[in-house]
Amino acid sequence: MRVAVIDYGSGNLRSAAKALERVAGVGDSILVTSDPEQLRKADSIVLPGVGAFADCMQGLSALPGMREALQEQVIGGGKPFLGICVGMQLMAEFGREHGEHAGLGWLKGEVVALEPNDPALKVPQMGWNQLRIARPHALLAGLPPAAHAYFVHSFQFKPADVADIVADVDYGGPVVAFVGRDNLAGTQFHPEKSQQVGLGLMANFLKWRP
Repeated sequence: MRVAVIDYGSGNLRSAAKALERVAGVGDSILVTSDPEQLRKADSIVLPGVGAFADCMQGLSALPGMREALQEQVIGGGKPFLGICVGMQLMAEFGREHGEHAGLGWLKGEVVALEPNDPALKVPQMGWNQLRIARPHALLAGLPPAAHAYFVHSFQFKPADVADIVADVDYGGPVVAFVGRDNLAGTQFHPEKSQQVGLGLMANFLKWRP
């Protein structure tokens, strides 16, 4: 299994790659790359992300040929794809952080400010929260039913189709934690910071053949 972790200047790509390396098996290779040709050679693709939606989208678009290769390999070719944090949010149609910015448009919906209905809850959400699993997914196989994951974010993805929601958490109201459709998967939480739960998800991703 060849996994390409896209390097577009995002802050958490090295830790994401290291987490994948920890669970990689014999014959698995994890490559951090900004080369669209490496995406074409990869079996699976990971898009990390930390920071503002517009900045991440701009960084991704600044890599010559990367947007086209992503569309070709993920949407056209059906390769397994995992977006992490802002990398998950970029799958949306729009991000509404500091204006309105177009996303990849792979999943209908928008990214909006996190506004918990409990004034005692701070933004950004930072820390552990329990996943509430809405439906089974291959990346969650074998994980405990009351799994906790680590979050750091001020904005949230609001999918237009609730069928795209795999899991959420309660943070002053429901907050989408995991989206999935076909070969697309995305986590608002950081698997690379979520200890055994995150490593289990990463291991499942390496075996995933949607």
